[in-house]
Amino acid sequence: MNTRALIALAAGLALAGGACAQAGCPAAADVAQQQLLGLWRAEFADGGAGATLLLEPHPEYPQSVRGAINRGGERALVAGDADSGEFTLEESVNGRNISAVWLGDVVEGSCGREIRGTWKAEGNPRTRAFVLRRQ
Repeated sequence: MNTRALIALAAGLALAGGACAQAGCPAAADVAQQQLLGLWRAEFADGGAGATLLLEPHPEYPQSVRGAINRGGERALVAGDADSGEFTLEESVNGRNISAVWLGDVVEGSCGREIRGTWKAEGNPRTRAFVLRRQ
């Protein structure tokens, strides 16, 4: 086999390998419940204390998640979903009323492992920019 043929073969294999590696990586618009499940870390752009979230399948809504958020020992319940790349999560400190809302977008190319958006506490007009990263 000549050098040119070997280079072409190697390039083809490299491209095929890259395509296979990306096959398991959904586009942001295709991220669904399965990609949201697990442990997440929230960081806020204003440098405030971060948080850890554990998201599990919602028992009543098949495409949704529910779980808990922990901010330095302070816990709250959460429930939400991702739809066409848009992420919504409602937070409740008492389990009955919404105390905060997370609205964001799944980052394209992150394979559903990064979400950026804003967090807003109920009754407070100020929002906080956040980044959620799957652990």
